[in-house]
Amino acid sequence: MKATLLIALLALASPFAHAGGDAAAGAQKTKVCTACHGADFNTPISADIPRLAGQHEDYLARALTDYKSGARKNAVMDGQAAALSAQDIEDAAAYISGLSGKLKIMPLQRLVR
Repeated sequence: MKATLLIALLALASPFAHAGGDAAAGAQKTKVCTACHGADFNTPISADIPRLAGQHEDYLARALTDYKSGARKNAVMDGQAAALSAQDIEDAAAYISGLSGKLKIMPLQRLVR
């Protein structure tokens, strides 16, 4: 009984375990993104545009999915994400997350209040 349950759970989880994008395809699909986020995704054109290089892949995919669905709002990103397929989002996230980043990490003491 336990073995059957374990096999069923693993079968359900396996599509998620293998989810992810093709970073090489993502490199091609994100060329338009460099206009604002910078060619290296570390040098955005203004301070209100985030650095993305090195960000967690699942975070990037979720953010793009949320822009596409309207759950997250930004005048520029809403339009950019609207045309993306689920595979485009996964590919872009795989590519950008693999870049060497200069993300600013907020110290833990600033998060706890």
